[in-house]
Amino acid sequence: MSLFLVVALPFLGALLPGLMNQAGRAACAGITFVVSLAAFIGLLTNLPAVLAGETVKASIDWIPLLGLNFSLMLDGLGFFFAFLILGIGLLIIAYARHYLSRKDNMGAFFTYLLLFQGAMVGIVMSDNILLLLVFWELTSLSSFLLIGFWKHLPEGRQGARMALTVTGMGGLAMIGGMLILGQIAGSYNLSDILQSREAIQASPLYLPALLLILLGCFTKSAQFPFHFWLPHAMAAPTPVSAYLHSATMVKAGIFLMARLWPVLSGTPEWFAIVTTAGLITMVLGAVIALFKHDLKALLAFSTVSHLGLITMLLGTGTAFGAMAAVFHILNHATFKAALFMSAGIIDHEAHTRDIRRLGGLRHLMPITFIFATLAALSMAGIPFLNGFLSKEMMLEEANHTVLFGSPWLVPALAVFGSLFSAAYSFRYVGHVFLGPKRDDYPTTPHDPGPGLWLPPVILVVLVVAIGVAPFLAEPFVKMVTASLLGEAAEVPKAYFKIWHGLVPALYMSIAAVVGGLILLAVYRPALRLWDAAPRPEAKVIFEALIENVVKLAQGLILRSHNGAFSRYAALAMSFIILAGYYAWTTGTVGDATRTLQPVTAIAVAGWATLVAATIGLVFLHRNRLLALVFMGVIGLMVSVGFIFLSAPDLAMTQITVEVVTIVLLLLALNFLPKSSPIESSVLRRSRDTVVAVAGGLAAMGLTYHFLMRDAVDQSISAFHLANSYKGGGGTNVVNVILVDFRGFDTYGEIIVLGIAALLIFALTEALLGGPVRARLLNREPDMPQAGDAHPGMMVVLTRVMMPVVLMVGFYVFLRGHNEPGGGFIAGLIVSIAVVMQYMASGFNWAAARLRYPYHGIIGAGVLIAGLTGIGSWFVGKPFLTSDFTYVRIPPFEKFELATAALFDLGVFLAVVGAVMLSLESYSRLARRSERPDTEHPIDIDPSRDDPENIMKAGG
Repeated sequence: MSLFLVVALPFLGALLPGLMNQAGRAACAGITFVVSLAAFIGLLTNLPAVLAGETVKASIDWIPLLGLNFSLMLDGLGFFFAFLILGIGLLIIAYARHYLSRKDNMGAFFTYLLLFQGAMVGIVMSDNILLLLVFWELTSLSSFLLIGFWKHLPEGRQGARMALTVTGMGGLAMIGGMLILGQIAGSYNLSDILQSREAIQASPLYLPALLLILLGCFTKSAQFPFHFWLPHAMAAPTPVSAYLHSATMVKAGIFLMARLWPVLSGTPEWFAIVTTAGLITMVLGAVIALFKHDLKALLAFSTVSHLGLITMLLGTGTAFGAMAAVFHILNHATFKAALFMSAGIIDHEAHTRDIRRLGGLRHLMPITFIFATLAALSMAGIPFLNGFLSKEMMLEEANHTVLFGSPWLVPALAVFGSLFSAAYSFRYVGHVFLGPKRDDYPTTPHDPGPGLWLPPVILVVLVVAIGVAPFLAEPFVKMVTASLLGEAAEVPKAYFKIWHGLVPALYMSIAAVVGGLILLAVYRPALRLWDAAPRPEAKVIFEALIENVVKLAQGLILRSHNGAFSRYAALAMSFIILAGYYAWTTGTVGDATRTLQPVTAIAVAGWATLVAATIGLVFLHRNRLLALVFMGVIGLMVSVGFIFLSAPDLAMTQITVEVVTIVLLLLALNFLPKSSPIESSVLRRSRDTVVAVAGGLAAMGLTYHFLMRDAVDQSISAFHLANSYKGGGGTNVVNVILVDFRGFDTYGEIIVLGIAALLIFALTEALLGGPVRARLLNREPDMPQAGDAHPGMMVVLTRVMMPVVLMVGFYVFLRGHNEPGGGFIAGLIVSIAVVMQYMASGFNWAAARLRYPYHGIIGAGVLIAGLTGIGSWFVGKPFLTSDFTYVRIPPFEKFELATAALFDLGVFLAVVGAVMLSLESYSRLARRSERPDTEHPIDIDPSRDDPENIMKAGG
């Protein structure tokens, strides 16, 4: 099966449980199981190639210019983790079907589970580190949904937020580290990075990349000091806890350390950081686990401890340590998933997870007692169970590891951590299942049906099988180890067997087991000492840290983001001015290479008019109508400037935009006071004046500098001038740029324009439904209204001009590819024609003759433009690549047909729809305030078109 399909199946299947929700719990679980089974079988179809030492690859270009491609690879390491994710996932699905209650939303649960499963499979099969980062963040988001699935529990919501905060923070750090790693290697493909060991470790950026990547790994895999989030994730349903702790979420960081082991390990930095963090986590997690009374909390901290053990093994940088890590990952996945399921069964049947309220369950739950005891003893490292084998290998590696110059530090801490690991494992068995049967259980427990105990029993069978016959797992573990090591080292020749002789690891293991039994015997006094000892609470520290960060953020926001646009503008302009000043003073400004052009009287007059209007706007802007007049003058003078500088397209666009804008603003001003009050202090206005003058002078200086000097590099305009006709089929370079060379920009702009018009419409709807509507209905005019609301001359003139303007717009649209014009300008011209009807005949009259909704016109425009761009995909070209040809239809002359014309049609419709929707939105406000007896324009009454009235008139 294709690797793409293996990764895609969980994501595609995530749509199904929600659809099957009404069919019942069995249907939701069944379809989820089938989807996961299909992905699992698809994975197994690639096993022969993986066993042969091959690396299966598949790749599709996504964003190749950024180095982001959908590249997948499956080697021994990736297969190992994907096997655990999908295999244990199948058991979790079967278990969850019987564990969750009828009140739980099964469809949502299994949807979240499949999303999480797909993200994890994507991580372990990614051959592109940018793609891996995408899946990495998806695991954080989907695990947030799973941990907080029981939204009614405050601890569930808090645990989900904590997990998302910590892992999200680490994910951000890891993004930086991965980008640095890709830059060092010269590629973002993992297969290339794994071949660049020397270049990476010799780079001065190795340490920053290592620290950032390890920060992401440590937060994901709950390594000290980020271990605290994992136990609080126990508020999730037990199937989620079992999945996260055994094969998925927390193993993601372990996987990435293993995946990058060939290029990052073997340095003093790697050894010191990873080994130390692993040792501390191993010991700290084991000590805390022993004194937890909640079954899931005990198992959670035990997971933290075992993750530390695996991290420590990877940190040693030796091939034997890496092989021991792989073996323990396998063993830990089997016994830990079984233990979490057993905790869920106990909670499900006894209605409590508090160890202090349990005991003697072997009499009531014999099946659970057997498989839970075997799993716990494996976790303790008892012979003939798989946990013993990998623990022995860990102790052997620890005995040969020298840290900080001390040969005994690592072995001592390893034995100490193993001692507490044995103690909490023995406590799990002794305090829960052994002892006399009690009579004060919250409810009398008993063994559940096979739906709950069969999945963990399958895992325990593997625990015993590997423990009794380790040679069964040896070839697979060594194959995975070879994939992990790559070319950095050879797979050790060590044999997997129960008896290695009287070696130091055996004595260390015996000391740990005996010490664990002794510690359990003195558990009560040890517990009193633990409770009395002062110690920091990670949860309290985290919450205090978050609270202080929030206060700091709020303080900064209130000072910098208070909603005043003047403050935002002042800060932004000040920064721009200072940055420009620094660039100017530190850069090299050469002598002028051009001379001033002659200054004509027309240019001086236009400049003087522009300056006078600008000054007038500054000093008289509080009079809103006068300010609008000055704005119109400025806009028209800018249009004249474009004409003077031979830019007719820009001039036409500016003039049409000015007309439409002025009309819309005039209509908006109809609902605003005539003048705006003075709200700024003298000091603030002085500040704004200084910033504005400085910004204006800076812009003037920069403009003068560029106008007086030739460009250092060849201007891009030369390319457009040379390729406009032969590449885009048009002689109007501006239009070809808009619809071809930079068509994607234009496509985004019309979408933004449509969104803006829809927002105006939505705002108007909100206003008409609130208290503003009452004020509009009761609005009294401030001054007498004109006696003739619809002057006959204006009505007749606009009706006569309407077809002429439409024809002009049509002409401008058609000529746009070769002459000044185009869809944008034509859209504005047509909009002006319709605006004139509103102005002359009134809003009611124009609205009554509206045939097509403006929302639909906007949508049609965006859809046409998008479909035109997509059409290029069918001929293997990038999005929005245009084409053109010349045809001749007798008796006409040869003429051009260009796909860009369809794109321009989309622009035209989007512009017309956006402008008219904005106008129509304002007009609905205006119609609320019109007098009921408003006369119809001239003598045209819309009711005359009513068939019933026509019949009456005829009668």
